Amino acid sequence: MQEIKVTYKNNSIIVDKGTTYYEAAKKFNLENALAAQVGNEVFSLDSKIMENVNVQFLDVTTLTGYKIYQAALKFLFYVAVMELYPDAEVLFLHSVPKGILSEIRVEHNLTSIDVSKIKGYMASIVEKKERFYRYNLDSQDAYHYFKNKGIDEKAYNIQNVSKEVVVMYRLRNHLNYFYTMMPYDTKVINRFELVFLGRNRIVLVCPNVTSGNNIPEYVHYENIVANFMSTKKWLRRMQTPYLSQMNYLVSTSKIKEFINSNEIVYEEDLINACDKVISLKDVKIVLIAGPSSSGKTTTMKRLSAILRSRGYDPVGISTDDFFVDRDQTPKNDKGELDYECLQAIDLELFNKTLQELLNGNEVAIPEYDFVNGKKVFKGKTCKLKDNSLLLIEGLHCLNDDLIPYIDSKYKFKIYLSPFIPLNIDRHNYISTLDLRLIRRIVRDNRTRGKKVDQTIAEWQVVRSGEEKYIFPYVYQADMIINTALAYEVGILKVYADPLLFSVGVDSEYYSESRRLIDYLQVFFTIPSEFVPKNSVLREFIG
Repeated sequence: MQEIKVTYKNNSIIVDKGTTYYEAAKKFNLENALAAQVGNEVFSLDSKIMENVNVQFLDVTTLTGYKIYQAALKFLFYVAVMELYPDAEVLFLHSVPKGILSEIRVEHNLTSIDVSKIKGYMASIVEKKERFYRYNLDSQDAYHYFKNKGIDEKAYNIQNVSKEVVVMYRLRNHLNYFYTMMPYDTKVINRFELVFLGRNRIVLVCPNVTSGNNIPEYVHYENIVANFMSTKKWLRRMQTPYLSQMNYLVSTSKIKEFINSNEIVYEEDLINACDKVISLKDVKIVLIAGPSSSGKTTTMKRLSAILRSRGYDPVGISTDDFFVDRDQTPKNDKGELDYECLQAIDLELFNKTLQELLNGNEVAIPEYDFVNGKKVFKGKTCKLKDNSLLLIEGLHCLNDDLIPYIDSKYKFKIYLSPFIPLNIDRHNYISTLDLRLIRRIVRDNRTRGKKVDQTIAEWQVVRSGEEKYIFPYVYQADMIINTALAYEVGILKVYADPLLFSVGVDSEYYSESRRLIDYLQVFFTIPSEFVPKNSVLREFIG
């Protein structure tokens, strides 16, 4: 048998040609390995090593590893529920902060005892180190498999993708797919928590990129879940809960009507927000917060237009224009410029400007030059009138430390949460993180000429900032507005596909770009001409 050398972090071992990455990981005593990366390509652990390699083993602290862990946890949960309650239907509704929202449709109302039983059953499967077996199925066989099981939306998704082979996985006697590879066996999925919300809803929580190997504490945001379920209810009324039905609207030239209806729903949310602000006579400042690529700029403009139609004089300000000069920007623990922290804003100037405005004075408003990293004053001034309302948008607008000297009764806080309630199928949703990343890739390339590699590289820094500076304050929001449009991925695909294909195999972000390409395959493209000129989506596609 021919021998080959496997190197991991400057340590090398000699193994027989054809040894799996799983066996190699064991020799390096890596208990948490989920996949192997050689160069910029990712391989499942059951893949065979056929030549000398320098390998990186991926765990849950990497972006790819986290996706694999999430998918395996969903599969593990699904198997446990189906074996405990064979007549149940398991739905994975959406991602929520630090978790996955699931729903079990079964005849009886679940109790905390049921949830403990499911968790214990999952733990027993983990303990037995059950294998995830990979199968390459002919697409027609996969189509008929799901069709015969009555899972029509999965069958139609397979039919709509021009692939002759469908990659699926088996755990015990259950065959399924979750749009990513699986780990070698269940033993690595040994850190998770189930949070029971009542109404047969359970949140799955697992370690993530920012929490390391620890299970993060789940904080429930009922306002976010309620808003999500309300939009999902609208999709059911539109008879479009799944992507296959959206694709049908595209193929039958009915998508334009759906787009118009979806835009009306967003407009109604904005009108409701304005009516609420107007009803609160003391409110002088509307604060609009949201993570990156949530549509803060467009939402502020649309709210301003509605308020103007009600006889108010809205004045809009972005906290981004008050960034400190780049040479004064704080650095994170890695020595990188930290634009996400509150101290990246010139708080002294910002609060002085607000105070002058509220005192009735005319003030100069800066504009931040992102190229040169400096605030510049180009003659823009503002002065509040008797009928003025101040609208401020920015990352930290839920944090009272942004404007600590103004009483809360004068402030109304809006949190923008771009979650698409449209599911790909009952077990796969459109990730909020993936949606925002795709939005950002398209926008950054269009407005700043950034390559995909650069946007993805910055993404983890942005995400880390959100975990620290946005999500802890969501509970303070007076209103949640969903700024995602159910149809938008079909539009974004037109712009994102060529950008993602431009990422070469020599890029460290090659595997992530390929994952997004595969993810987008099942979406039918939608012409951008159908998107209204004032849509929040225009903030990204132009």
